[in-house]
Amino acid sequence: MAILITGGTKGIGLAVARAFAAQAGTVFLNYHGDDAAALRARAEVAALGADVHLVKADAGTPEGCAALADAARATGVRLGQVVHCAVDAYASPALSAEPARFARAVTTNGTSILFLVQACLPLMDRGSTVFFLTSRGGRIVVENYAAIGAGKAAAEALVRYLATELAPKGIRINCIAPSIVETDAVRALFGDRTAGLMRHAAEANPSGRAVRDADYCNLMKFLASPEAEFITGQVIFVNGGANLSA
Repeated sequence: MAILITGGTKGIGLAVARAFAAQAGTVFLNYHGDDAAALRARAEVAALGADVHLVKADAGTPEGCAALADAARATGVRLGQVVHCAVDAYASPALSAEPARFARAVTTNGTSILFLVQACLPLMDRGSTVFFLTSRGGRIVVENYAAIGAGKAAAEALVRYLATELAPKGIRINCIAPSIVETDAVRALFGDRTAGLMRHAAEANPSGRAVRDADYCNLMKFLASPEAEFITGQVIFVNGGANLSA
């Protein structure tokens, strides 16, 4: 069955698309604005043997999520995996945030998981899985991360509620929390400090290295398999033990 990935043309979303390309067969890559990056992503994933569909839409809105589901419905495929990677990298402390801008970012970064599941549910069957990409910034304070952290915290709570409603339908939903990955969103948040943060994350990790794409993609492949049919509503950290000590 097909896979649909919001924010699928860059960063973590693109890594997931590469990992699932051959297995899924049909891949829907959602993006919001960067047409050139979307075309590069389509070519890269298609070269791995997938039938790739680009869907330009705002995954942070009910209308955008409905457009994503409509694009999949038009092809006649069923969705085996739905992955929410889209992020609005609004960098601001909480107290100085512009209220409307903050609210929009929190919706994209969190509660839009509900819009996406509602839109895609008619296209999913027993055994389908939903993934939300989260981070430990939803549980601890990270500088200028308030709009992302608050959104991810809300999404983690929503996932627990959704898990109990989806379970009778045989559909599972889990949150995946890799340690820091150098993406456009991370660079937007931390600017010139990004390279130093990445080096520090690798050097300070108890496992002696930074996270690799295969670390979280292999976990997602397992969770999407029948062997993981009793795992739902969880937040699973993929970080080599980086969150286990102060």
